[in-house]
Amino acid sequence: MVMMWELHGTSGPMQRFPGHDLVVTGLAVSPDASQLCTGSRDNTVRKWDVETGECLCRAALSRNLVTHLCWVPGESYVIQTSEDKTIRMWDSRELQVAHTFAGKRHIQTSCDVSEDGRYCVSSSSGFAGEGCEATLWDLRQTRSRVCEYRGHLQTTASCVFLPRGPALTPSIATSSHDSKVKVWDRDTGACLATACLEGAGPLASLAACDSSTLLCASFHSGIHVLQLRHCEELEEVAVF
Repeated sequence: MVMMWELHGTSGPMQRFPGHDLVVTGLAVSPDASQLCTGSRDNTVRKWDVETGECLCRAALSRNLVTHLCWVPGESYVIQTSEDKTIRMWDSRELQVAHTFAGKRHIQTSCDVSEDGRYCVSSSSGFAGEGCEATLWDLRQTRSRVCEYRGHLQTTASCVFLPRGPALTPSIATSSHDSKVKVWDRDTGACLATACLEGAGPLASLAACDSSTLLCASFHSGIHVLQLRHCEELEEVAVF
């Protein structure tokens, strides 16, 4: 079940969204915050009315074990990654697959969409440098692969676009089970900076606070705050 909470409200959830048969592994809120899209290991994607909690529609695909969902800014489309090594674009209006991107060789663990809705990035599982990449996809024109970012040695668990700073090159950040966070030049694929969080164990999700600050969740040592300095040095500044 998915539950929605008000940060400064009562102690209980303000809305519940029951219906999935297995663990919910992906969640995305529409740009106008009126709808919610969820995905699960039960092979289904569901769309909900945020205000009423009603399930508006449901779509099931064989072997579609959802790993992540991301709504395209200003659009009706939702990007979804899956354990079947596939990235799909759903039209949320009727929950139909609008496009399936070229297949990858490894499980797709996460995805993110750029602020302008032009690009999507996905990340791959892997081991010993086989797989472990992040991939940039074009959403507006060719809907094909644009660039790959290689350098992690184990599963790349998360990938995010960094908000564009006034003097910063367009960048992407990734976190991996190899305990490293990397920042990449979006257009060239060059690695700009790396932070090794020794003792943190596998790194899970990433969140960009601004163009130079990242939050990274780890298996063993909580949440790490990382600061990107001069586009060439990524250092840890706090741990929670």
